[in-house]
Amino acid sequence: MSRIASVLLPMPLPEAFDYAEPEGMGLQVGDQVAAPLGPRLLRGVVVALREGAGGNRPLKPLDSKLDSPPLPPGAIAFVQWAARYSVDAPGQPLAIAIRGARAPKAKPQRLLEATGALPARATPARLKVLDAAAAGPMPPADLARAAGVSAGVVKGLVDEGALALRLVEEEAAFPDPDLSRPGQPLNPSQAAAAQALGEMVGEGGFAVALLDGVTGSGKTEVYLEAAAAALARDPEGQVLVMLPEIALTQAVIGRFQDRFGVKPAEWHSDIAPPVRRKTWDAVAAGRARIVVGARSSLFLPFRRLSLIVVDEEHDGSYKQDEGFIYQARDLSVMRGKIEGAAVILASATPSLETLRNAETGRYRWLRLTARHGEALLPDISLIDLKTTPPEPGRWLSPPLVRAMEETLAMGEQTLLFLNRRGYAPLVLCKACGEKLTSPDTDSWLVEHRYTGRLVCHLTGFSMAKPDRCPHCGAKESLTSIGPGVERVEEEARLLFPQARIAVFSSDTVWDAGQARALVEAMAEGEIDILVATQAAAKGHNFPKLTLVGVVDADLGLRGGDLRAAERTYQLLAQATGRAGRHDRPGRALLQTYAPEHAVMQALKAQDRDAFVEAEMAEREIMRLPPFGRLGAVVLSGPDPAALEAFAQEMAKVAPNAEGVEVYGPADAPLALVRGRRRKRFLVRADRNVDLSAFLAAWRARVRPPGAIRVAIDVDPYSFL
Repeated sequence: MSRIASVLLPMPLPEAFDYAEPEGMGLQVGDQVAAPLGPRLLRGVVVALREGAGGNRPLKPLDSKLDSPPLPPGAIAFVQWAARYSVDAPGQPLAIAIRGARAPKAKPQRLLEATGALPARATPARLKVLDAAAAGPMPPADLARAAGVSAGVVKGLVDEGALALRLVEEEAAFPDPDLSRPGQPLNPSQAAAAQALGEMVGEGGFAVALLDGVTGSGKTEVYLEAAAAALARDPEGQVLVMLPEIALTQAVIGRFQDRFGVKPAEWHSDIAPPVRRKTWDAVAAGRARIVVGARSSLFLPFRRLSLIVVDEEHDGSYKQDEGFIYQARDLSVMRGKIEGAAVILASATPSLETLRNAETGRYRWLRLTARHGEALLPDISLIDLKTTPPEPGRWLSPPLVRAMEETLAMGEQTLLFLNRRGYAPLVLCKACGEKLTSPDTDSWLVEHRYTGRLVCHLTGFSMAKPDRCPHCGAKESLTSIGPGVERVEEEARLLFPQARIAVFSSDTVWDAGQARALVEAMAEGEIDILVATQAAAKGHNFPKLTLVGVVDADLGLRGGDLRAAERTYQLLAQATGRAGRHDRPGRALLQTYAPEHAVMQALKAQDRDAFVEAEMAEREIMRLPPFGRLGAVVLSGPDPAALEAFAQEMAKVAPNAEGVEVYGPADAPLALVRGRRRKRFLVRADRNVDLSAFLAAWRARVRPPGAIRVAIDVDPYSFL
């Protein structure tokens, strides 16, 4: 009797499809296969095999078994769990998991080698080529160069059979780490944390620890020792280190290279597809023992995962908001549990969810309370913009300008922090009051002076800045409202024309290479004033940086984000923490219209515990995370009336469940995006409620019309 293979396809399908296994194919669970679906052949993964017939009608046979490493059992279990948790089709996380396997292979290398046959005419030039070929196979151009002859001489030997062409697929080199190399000297606090983590890893099995250290306390060196312990414990063990930003990757890779003598494998969107394929294959084969990557690296096919490190675990970049919606920090804990691996969550400003798990004993809690070496935390002062505002048309207050003058005079560096890209966040017509927005979207257009364009940061729409108002036609009536980093840079150049000034944002730094060059220039003291968004507020070490000026400290507190206070505290604590990380004392000045706000007072006093205690108390009263769970259901469609009708229908069929509250439907703050109207529900549930199951049951009760989409976000981070 033939076997039936259940094959999961990387598509938004609710379950695996059954196919007949052709005779002699010899499938195993995890194998990648070419499966027919309609007129197409799709790459899929075998998730189950069973004996039996196909039922009432014969099953389609699989086309072929693909020449790709199988997905390990842990990776399959993780993909299926992630889909259930996120209330999505299992094919969605599978598409992330096999993305590397679908990438094209590098072109094989063309090598020439001697066959042993002699040419009819053994000229001196030909003999030189054969002598050079005796050293081993090499590319044609290299062989000609080594022999000192023309390419024609080499070709003649190929034509006569004295040389043979061989196509060789180059295997990516991932040498084993050298565990005998010593780590950096650790202070007593670091050494105690490293020992505790080493013992946790040494015990084997699943465990989670929070490595909670102030900025500059040397958390990286501590988790490097944990990685060494994991690699030493299991000769085939693998370590994953996740980072929130590509810009941080090269610095961390350098630290791993110093510690272990080899470069770890990289995994992020900036690596070329052939390299991605080689890395995926090496991870699946167990040859890549250390991987440093972005959030999607969590879905790699690790053969024997021993340790996961989530650096800057609080960072919002770990949340994927489009396509398959997931929070990589939370999923990393489950991947660790499935694989029996240890998990380290590292941050100077941990998320409240992680802190709560540490406080209640679910996670081990290791604290580093002082900076490494002689460095001290910076002094933080508040500038009340109500009493000391900037000059008209300016954005830097007199106290901040004076501090910048003093810093430049001492040959030290300044970071001006503003988490807003472009030149100005709003373009307004002075004649009619029209606010320019992206077509079919409620999002404002942001002016970018460098390119002379207006850009929507939500949809990517871009247009040249017009000389007339598109609404009323008034000429030269468009004015820029508010500052972005480009506008702050313009002001800094006017104030300090001799200073070397640069901008660090995703609009000015396009890839990892540019980010690395800018970070290195800042670290080498080649920049006097760096104007930056949050790209510069994470994990960077700038020895000469002693002043951080936060241009608009209140920015993150505006709007209806339930996590606004937490995010603002985390971001500003990270930004101010860039100052004074070496032997020079640092200071930070925060420009604010609300110096009395709890977040500002906590930052000034550098009293994180007081802020956390107050924020936790407020969350507990409202039963919000971490004392409750949140889920968002976002409906979208092109027809407002049809969308409203479906939203009301969905509201009527919401399940009745104890400990669950459903709010909505209401217009989303951005009610129009890419021509689609948006409605949203917010679901609050007690901690003991299976929120994913509730949301799945609710969605199963309705069938949206073809033009309407339903997106579910478990533990939402964006409320737009």
